[in-house]
Amino acid sequence: MATTLFTQNTIACIWDFDKTLIPEYMQSPLFRRYGIDEASFWAETNQLAARYKERGYHLSPEIAYLNHLLTYVHEGPLKGLNNKILFECGADIKFYQGLPAFFEQAKAYVLDRPEYQKHDISLEHYVVSTGLAPMVRGSAIAKQLDGVWACEFIENPLQPGFLKQKEFVMEATAEIAQIGMVIDNTTKTRAIFEINKGTNKNAAIDVNSKMAAEDRRIPFQNMIYIADGPSDVPSFSVVKGNGGKAFAVYNPAKPEEFAQNDRLRQSGRIDHYGPADYTEASSTAQWLRMHIHQICDRIVTDREAAVSLKASKPPRHLNATPEEEAARHAKKAPKQASFLE
Repeated sequence: MATTLFTQNTIACIWDFDKTLIPEYMQSPLFRRYGIDEASFWAETNQLAARYKERGYHLSPEIAYLNHLLTYVHEGPLKGLNNKILFECGADIKFYQGLPAFFEQAKAYVLDRPEYQKHDISLEHYVVSTGLAPMVRGSAIAKQLDGVWACEFIENPLQPGFLKQKEFVMEATAEIAQIGMVIDNTTKTRAIFEINKGTNKNAAIDVNSKMAAEDRRIPFQNMIYIADGPSDVPSFSVVKGNGGKAFAVYNPAKPEEFAQNDRLRQSGRIDHYGPADYTEASSTAQWLRMHIHQICDRIVTDREAAVSLKASKPPRHLNATPEEEAARHAKKAPKQASFLE
């Protein structure tokens, strides 16, 4: 008998990281730990593509900073950098006001009303970032996350001929040496489709598999994508264009970010925007709570309508109409004698 794969009663809040959840770049604690001038690193990174082009090379801007980090490791300034150190640096990431408490509060919003609990509605948080996955996993917000898509490095890469080796020697002093995963502003959309289809929960489902809307784990209309600006337009478009909500945040101390988000709203890229303040009374927290409740209400309505449509009513005794009941009694009444007989 055919059945749907998922119950579709899960809501997903999908978050960018840098400048959305934190006021600086997540690599800042790493640079402070090693005494590296952060401004110089990013200035160099921004010039890499142009400089390499002068030498006849084509460099993808999305991997420029990852390559430059590896160069810093190889040449000495970041000597000995490994995934464990990146994880430890994650603990020094400072979040905007209200975080990480808001993440836990948001998960409780779907329990606010009895009808939400009746339909087992749940909420999940995902980070989809061009930053570094080990740092996100080491941060204070990690315990509230249901999944992370971000860039990753490989330590001690496999050497030529490794298929013929039976044992591998693991170096005690591991050091990142290769790029393992790249997430850029375009491939973020792939992560969104993986969340949509449930690839992250069921490895048997390929992100490129054709799936009917009713078979997808988290429909787009159950999603809210939260990010800080124009670089997230592809992700805003995928979520908003398929019925979900797109929300942009800005640093209240930077008027130019406010103006940038206003342009995004005027051009229809986002549904709304607010300050990167996640305290309970902030306009951002209130907007997110309101729309989480609205999604919950729609899930309840859709599921109860499906029950009414698909569950036929059982047979029951039929009650006669008043007219039919009167006629039945008239037939049973004794016949009266007539004076004309």
